[in-house]
Amino acid sequence: MAIEIRTDDLTGAATLTLIASHLDGMHDSSPPESVHALDVSALRHPSITFWSAWIDGELAGIGALKVLGAERGELKSMRVDDRFRGTGVGRALLRHIVAEARERGMTSLWLETGSTPDFTPAQRLYASEGFVECEPFEGYTHDPYSVFMTRALD
Repeated sequence: MAIEIRTDDLTGAATLTLIASHLDGMHDSSPPESVHALDVSALRHPSITFWSAWIDGELAGIGALKVLGAERGELKSMRVDDRFRGTGVGRALLRHIVAEARERGMTSLWLETGSTPDFTPAQRLYASEGFVECEPFEGYTHDPYSVFMTRALD
């Protein structure tokens, strides 16, 4: 199964549907003040690059990189379509974003993810790729529904 990852302009119906599903899922598992997922208009900000992953012409997942500064980036909007969970799409997107961050000269990546059991697979994925828990960053605050992680890029 070949996974094609491409820069996405956030206009396709499949992409917009998966972003909406991602936001709905965040609101289902966390109170509103603890939801840090970005909507489509926020994802269009010039500091953010957005990618989609495709398998045989079907949207399998999404992910984004937000520039926090010349040497730092934040992983945003990672989501794998339910039909493709457990197939390596999330890992492929994560590795793609890490490689892109390195290519841009970044020395660290940061992320916020949920703390409830629904997010255990995401936390395990990030940890398996070298991310470690850290304190809140870039305006985030301690929140029982959030886990913060970072990774140095070598």
